[in-house]
Amino acid sequence: MKRPTITDIAHRAGVSKGAVSYALNNQPGVSDATRQRILAIAGELGFKPSTAARALSDARARAVGLIMSRPAPLLGIEPWFMGLMSGFEAELSARSYALTVQVVRSTKDELDVYRRWWSERRVDGVIVTDLREGDVRLSMLEELRLPAVVLGGPAEHGSIPHLWSNDEAAMSEAVRYLAALGHRRIAHVSGLPELLHTQARTKAFDRVCGSLGLTEAVAVPCDYTAEDGGRATQQLLIGTDRPTAIVYDNDVMAVAGLAVAQKLGLSVPRDLSIIAWDDSLLCRMVHPPLTALTRDIAAYGARAARTLMATIDGEPAAGAEATAAHLTPRGSTVPPS
Repeated sequence: MKRPTITDIAHRAGVSKGAVSYALNNQPGVSDATRQRILAIAGELGFKPSTAARALSDARARAVGLIMSRPAPLLGIEPWFMGLMSGFEAELSARSYALTVQVVRSTKDELDVYRRWWSERRVDGVIVTDLREGDVRLSMLEELRLPAVVLGGPAEHGSIPHLWSNDEAAMSEAVRYLAALGHRRIAHVSGLPELLHTQARTKAFDRVCGSLGLTEAVAVPCDYTAEDGGRATQQLLIGTDRPTAIVYDNDVMAVAGLAVAQKLGLSVPRDLSIIAWDDSLLCRMVHPPLTALTRDIAAYGARAARTLMATIDGEPAAGAEATAAHLTPRGSTVPPS
């Protein structure tokens, strides 16, 4: 989809490019009627008058966009996003690029922001997270020809390069570790079920538990928040045949689960073992410190930023696999009592 230019507006309006420039920049030189006609055509073509001055040149915006569709309270405390953005910033700032972040409530809102950023030339490219099945964002970004990099996979994402980590292997390592300790009733408190990486982790959990004969394994979907993770933990622990180990899809829910277990009078790790995904300072500050699936999130973000910058510069960029998370045993996992 070709980005509209001042030439396109002039051709449609039947006027000179100079007249279009006068109208878009609210300068004298054209009649009010001509000005209104030019502004109307600019709006139809998706050319924003408020950014006309920048659009008249070939200068870059020197900014990269990141849109997050997650509960707002979570973003302020989510170590994963903080680590990811620190990686983005480390790479972008070295190139005098800014990171533009916007939080939205829905996919429709996200698509609207992409269109506005593209038409106004607010960003030179975007980083896409939280992939969903049949993700409409990717086809729209390809149509706009807005440079992008996707965090997630492995999968084909058309012409958009992607960076991914092997979540299936990490989940397999976590479950097999717990099984080797002697746990037979293991639960998985997962993230948002519509996300592809959640589905991959859940499928891996079910597959590995099945191969090990862990017939009492159960997965509970949540939204990554402490509140939802705590509620899921309480439901699991007050039920019959409560699990002796739980794998959480992020550290925030794992810490909340630890607090719930202790409130119910259970000892971690004697009565309940806990593993948190995406190691962070949170996991090391609580007592006992949590066993975690560890990866260098900042390095992951920096690599994504480098891939995007290469795409913006017109260099070929392909999908790549980042280092998978590995298990870091700590005090929250022992054999079941």
